[in-house]
Amino acid sequence: MDKFENKIKLPLEHLQNIFGQHDSYIQKIEKDLDVVIVDRDGGIKIKGEQTQVEKATKIMKQLMEISKREHNIAEQNVDYALAMSKEENGFDELNTLNETDCICHTMSGKPIRPKTLGQKKYVDAINEKMIVFGTGPAGTGKTYLAMAMAITAFKKETVSRIILTRPALEAGEKLGFLPGDLQSKIDPYLRPLYDALHQIMGAESFLKNMEKGLIEVAPLAYMRGRTLDNAYIILDEAQNTTPAQMKMFLTRIGFGSKVIITGDLTQKDLAPGTKSGLDVAIKVLDRVDDIAFINMTSKDVVRHPLVQKIVKAYEEYEQNLAKKETVKKRALKKKTGR
Repeated sequence: MDKFENKIKLPLEHLQNIFGQHDSYIQKIEKDLDVVIVDRDGGIKIKGEQTQVEKATKIMKQLMEISKREHNIAEQNVDYALAMSKEENGFDELNTLNETDCICHTMSGKPIRPKTLGQKKYVDAINEKMIVFGTGPAGTGKTYLAMAMAITAFKKETVSRIILTRPALEAGEKLGFLPGDLQSKIDPYLRPLYDALHQIMGAESFLKNMEKGLIEVAPLAYMRGRTLDNAYIILDEAQNTTPAQMKMFLTRIGFGSKVIITGDLTQKDLAPGTKSGLDVAIKVLDRVDDIAFINMTSKDVVRHPLVQKIVKAYEEYEQNLAKKETVKKRALKKKTGR
């Protein structure tokens, strides 16, 4: 097949950002699409099979838009653009993603906005619905984006306070084995929430609002018996709730409140045989108005690219286990006639 060549102009101030350190991003695009990309006097030449050259051209333009908007291009941006180039209407969806507004900025000035289509659907649902269930593997930004939305609403005075909660249950550990008083025992379980608050809001602002009672970070058990009006409420690690705890939490919601419930259905730390409140809620509330369910996948992981590969490997492993279990059950049923 004849080689095809395309030339595009990219502003000089964005070239280093688009090419990556030691041309790592360009090398990744070349390898994935089997094209050759050369920088010639401020103009970029892309050579290869026509379809692949056209994809590479569109990816380069996508990266330029990210560079113009956010300044720093991450490896995740390149990986996601390459993944979307293999899907039908992928570039149209990427254009939609690029038009998404910034939610807020971190204390260091870094813009926070959805980086994948799954994240965009999640943020859109939070804007539109009163209660949103956001599920997906680690690294998909479930908690971080919810936190950014909560802080933005708080600063705009759409809500009068932020309440962040999670069940005090992690990886089989028991609170009683930790040293110190109750608060000292609880803090390690809430540390991810504190970290996100410090990064987006700043430690000083967070502490000041916490002292006033306008921001509250507490274990789920502290929600019992309360009615939460005009608040932005985030329940994190909801896969570790029991059905009774989830029902208790959902019935605390008052007027003018927004609720985000996040969890990873594959990482439950409950005792064997205990049902997850998140699993039950998804089934029970499936058809209730003003509640959205957004499920993100390994494609939406925005941490180090290796994390995405790890999540995908586990997904495939668990799917294969489920298939083997199904085959085993069918064989047993056929053998016993039951």
